[in-house]
Amino acid sequence: MKHDLALLDASVHSDHTVQAALSPSHSSETTKLFALDIECAKRAQMARRIVAAAAVQKRLTISFANAHCVNVAHKDSSYRDALRQSDMILPDGSGMRIAAQMAGRSFGDNLNGTDLFPEICAHAATTGQSIFLLGGQPGIAMQAGATMVAATPGLQIAGTADGYFRPGEEDALIERINRSGATILFVGFGVPLQEKWITRLRDRLDVAVVLAVGGLFDYYSGRIARAPAPIRAVGCEWAWRLAMEPRRLAQRYLVGNAVFLMHAARHAFEQRGFADAISAAMKRAVDVTVAAIALAMLLPILAMVALAIRLEDRGPVFFRQLRIGENGRSFEMLKLRSMYVDAEARRAALLGKSDRAGICFKISDDPRITRIGRFIRRFSIDELPQLINVLRGEMSLVGPRPALACEVAAYEPRAYRRLRGKPGLTCIWQVSGRADIPFARQLTMDVAYLQRRGLMTDLALLARTVPAVFGGRGAY
Repeated sequence: MKHDLALLDASVHSDHTVQAALSPSHSSETTKLFALDIECAKRAQMARRIVAAAAVQKRLTISFANAHCVNVAHKDSSYRDALRQSDMILPDGSGMRIAAQMAGRSFGDNLNGTDLFPEICAHAATTGQSIFLLGGQPGIAMQAGATMVAATPGLQIAGTADGYFRPGEEDALIERINRSGATILFVGFGVPLQEKWITRLRDRLDVAVVLAVGGLFDYYSGRIARAPAPIRAVGCEWAWRLAMEPRRLAQRYLVGNAVFLMHAARHAFEQRGFADAISAAMKRAVDVTVAAIALAMLLPILAMVALAIRLEDRGPVFFRQLRIGENGRSFEMLKLRSMYVDAEARRAALLGKSDRAGICFKISDDPRITRIGRFIRRFSIDELPQLINVLRGEMSLVGPRPALACEVAAYEPRAYRRLRGKPGLTCIWQVSGRADIPFARQLTMDVAYLQRRGLMTDLALLARTVPAVFGGRGAY
């Protein structure tokens, strides 16, 4: 009777442990590194989560990411895709911590498989979960399993198999793994073979939790000695491995670490916004240079047009209008006046005659436009004073056209995305048909530009602006 009560108590304790490990309060956070969601957790916490998932048959595919993995992922798209299909990616090695620090990202424990393995085995023994070891040279997985059974009372090794099987033997191997009843499978084929193999066959594996663990079995079989604890503590186990196998690992560590640091530096550059800052500075430099040169060259034309405007109806040369710029900031936009001085007062009476669907008001034969106004609108000469807005930093040469306050007030939520950049003198829809482009299409084009803007994109649009102006499509 006492024996039965002891078993019942152990079962209840195990259930509580599993529920606690899977509860939201025990779930780990992730941090984005190299476009991968990397787990941030304590090692003991992660071991409990993995075994708890196995206990309730929650399917998890777990991969590890270290400096070598990042280098391979940059060159091998299929491996990169396999990593991204993993349910969890655990950080392995000091390189990932360095990359996180460089990028200003949070980071938990070093969750390398070699240190995590004994903790998983200990929790598996406590909760009655069985393990299958697959990989390594013949006999290595078996020896690793025997070592862990000796060190972990109650651990169940459901089976072992080496990684040197022929393609024709794969079906039998999968059947053997599934028949074993294992709830946790460790696959140690090395990167990137193991991740691709797991991704290809995951649907056929009945095991709840599958981990891609590289050369883990070599350490626990005794084939390769681990670095002493002090060396591991300072994150230099790679140097120990290099000293043990210099010929095999020189390329991976001496060259590979340098390559990884370059990837990490570039990643940090992007994550900290340095790339955006430099791009913005270059864009501003081009804006100021081109706008200043253009104003100097066009000054005679502007003077003649200004005189013509003044002579036609004795009204002001410039038209000043409040527009909405980057992040919703308002500014006074300058244009050469192309309409009669009472144009704004007559606007309300003409709203129903707009040629454009949506919130933007346009009439192809607007009665408010003066004779000189039609000419300067045809060739976009009326927009040239906005070069002054560019010099003042309120606008850019290229960007979404600045909107009226009344238009912004009528925006749908998705339309606010076009305010995420500085408004421009020209934009992608300006060179693709101007007013002939429906507003919904303009919005899509503006957002697309803001997502891929850069120096070469701006220069290409500026080059297309000149022929678009002389073509005159949609200019009214």
